Amino acid sequence: METCYRHPDRQTGVSCSNCGRAICPDCMTSTSVGMRCPECSRERTKVKTMGSVTEPTLTYVLIAINVVVALGAVFSGASATGGSGGSPLLIDGGLARVAVGDGEYWRLVTSGFLHFGLIHLLFNMFALYILGGLLEPAIGRLRFGIVYFVSLLGGSFGALLLSDPRSLTAGASGAVFGMMAAAVIVMRNRGINPMESGLGLWIGLNLLIAFTIPGISIGGHIGGLIGGGLAALAMFDLADRVRLPRQAPMLLAAAIGLLSVAGSIAISS
Repeated sequence: METCYRHPDRQTGVSCSNCGRAICPDCMTSTSVGMRCPECSRERTKVKTMGSVTEPTLTYVLIAINVVVALGAVFSGASATGGSGGSPLLIDGGLARVAVGDGEYWRLVTSGFLHFGLIHLLFNMFALYILGGLLEPAIGRLRFGIVYFVSLLGGSFGALLLSDPRSLTAGASGAVFGMMAAAVIVMRNRGINPMESGLGLWIGLNLLIAFTIPGISIGGHIGGLIGGGLAALAMFDLADRVRLPRQAPMLLAAAIGLLSVAGSIAISS
């Protein structure tokens, strides 16, 4: 992935629609013809900046929580290379249809912060770092948080729907896939071709991995992708097409997460 021409330490999948240089969220300016770098944006008289957040603070918080929980699982008996081992964090917090059916509904959320080994954690946190650094500054912390948790809950629903009733599922992959879908929708909404950014190819490769490598939760990935995509459609595309009260699109997006919870409980009962 390329780095911003003004901030070489920041990776990004977005480039200026005029000169083609890679730009990070701090350097993006939204115009009628797509994202432009600071120099090219000055060629226009009216511009609109991407968002009100300059640092992806919530992204860093989510990464920190995942890392702390993963280390806690390893120190309490989980294998650092994969598997739940004897860790009570994974056993009591991982997602299993039988457990949810017994009323342990917290697993729908806690499973999204648990991982089977440090490699599993590393892949998901790298994706969260890249996607969060792109998406959170562009849409703001609140809407980013909604996308993240709706994707997580959608991933839990998908995992329960397609997994063995007694199998244990964990990982932030559902939330990560949801952010991928949301990033595509936000880009299209703001005049950027997602395929030119490389994000479409990244999603395709990750879906290929999900379907070809044994042991990966296909339902969790697809559920997160659909959940995040629907949340983004509600908050961006729908808000642009239909006149609604200011908070209505976010409430509608949150309702998608609640429907995922209801579906998870229904299929587990």
